[in-house]
Formats: sequence, C-alpha cells, structure tokens
Amino acid sequence: MSPKALEERLIEFASRIIDMVEAHPKTAAPKHLGGQILRSGTSPALNYGEAQAAESKDDFLHKMKICLKELRETLVCLRLIAKRNWFAVSKLEPIISENNQLVSIFVASAKTASRKPRLTPSIKNHQSCNLQS
Repeated sequence: MSPKALEERLIEFASRIIDMVEAHPKTAAPKHLGGQILRSGTSPALNYGEAQAAESKDDFLHKMKICLKELRETLVCLRLIAKRNWFAVSKLEPIISENNQLVSIFVASAKTASRKPRLTPSIKNHQSCNLQS
C-alpha cells in the first residue's frame, strides 16, 4: 500500500471515529470515553503525517510506533463501547475490523523499518571517500 493510500485510509478511519463520537449518548461515561477515543482514533492519521516528514529512520520508526499504540488504545475503547451497547454491533464491527487491519499494517511496517540496516557514521564517511576517489 502506498503512503498516500495509507494516509487516506487513516483519515477515513478518523472521520468514522468522529462520526461515532458525535452520535454517542450524552451522559457522563459516553462523553468521557468519547473524548478518549476521539483523541486516540484521530491520532494515527496525524502522527502518520508526521512520520512522512521524519528527520531520521529512528524518528520515522518512533512515529509509526505511536500510531500503533494509538490504534491499540482505540481498539480497547471500541471494545468497551461495544460492551456497553451504545451502538448496534453492525455499526461497530466494520470500525473494529478496520482498526484491526490498520494495527496489522503498522505492526508489519514497524518490523520492516526496524530490520533495515542503518549506516553508521564511519560507514557513511567511508562511502563518501570511495565516491570521491
């Protein structure tokens, strides 16, 4: 999946979370959990945008892991919302499914990014010397 396609998917997911929060019951517990899932469910799209402008491989990996943590938090919130029966299962299942798919994507991406070898400063300097000779 291209970075642009993943970003669009995350934006769509965030939009669905926003719609769900806006339709929550307006009592204390749903308002509290709604605020929590609003933050965690929209965060992956924002952090993925930051990851695309990462200053280093470590910075990129850190931001990808933040996306993953936020998606996992969102999943727990979704499970709690389902347990409370605030929405029909038919409305929650597609969001939970998308959340699970996004978690899988970020797990795989983080593994791939962490496996790629890093160039140490001495190797970089050595390669520069070879290019100049």
